[in-house]
Amino acid sequence: MATSRAASRDPGRVSKGAALRYLESKKNLAGCACGVAGVGLTLTGAAGTWWPAVVAGLYGVGALLAPPEPPEPPPPGNPTDRLDEVRERFGRLKEYLAEVELPASAEGRLAELLEVYGALLEPGWVAEALAGEAESVHALSRAIGVDVPECVDTYNRTRWWTRITPGGESPEGHLERQLALLHEEAERVAADLRETEARRQQTHTTYLEERGRS
Repeated sequence: MATSRAASRDPGRVSKGAALRYLESKKNLAGCACGVAGVGLTLTGAAGTWWPAVVAGLYGVGALLAPPEPPEPPPPGNPTDRLDEVRERFGRLKEYLAEVELPASAEGRLAELLEVYGALLEPGWVAEALAGEAESVHALSRAIGVDVPECVDTYNRTRWWTRITPGGESPEGHLERQLALLHEEAERVAADLRETEARRQQTHTTYLEERGRS
């Protein structure tokens, strides 16, 4: 706690830590690799006088295409508090998605995905069961806080480049596939919870049968 207060009083320390994390991130490493390729083109003379723009552009492409850093696992604490944090992220995600434009086919898949998330997070006995499954909570937190926004953001960026340089794989196709994979993951979370309740029911049946025989 003292460390957190000290960091909040020292913005320079926070900025330095963020800079160090970025230097070690996948995006920076991928950007540097592409930038080195740009330096190679410069040395061969292929980049000409535009070599600074070529190196910078290749770095940006590498950083853009690199996968996002996965979030840290949720810290130990009250399961209900962790689930409340996921609900808050879900609310912010829906606000963000309401302002973006997506193809009709992707909107349908996204609506189905959000429906599953909403059902799992709705306060009640389902959410109580979910709160007891740390891995499931982490999976939802990662999908809602990182994966879905990254799907939408990279789609919009790639679509912009496609308008300038047509060709290649369809950004819409990638987006639909990503949302389908996330929907499959959400269904697995729901299936795991259903299996847990089924085992609980079976256990109670076995208990009643044994009690009846005794």
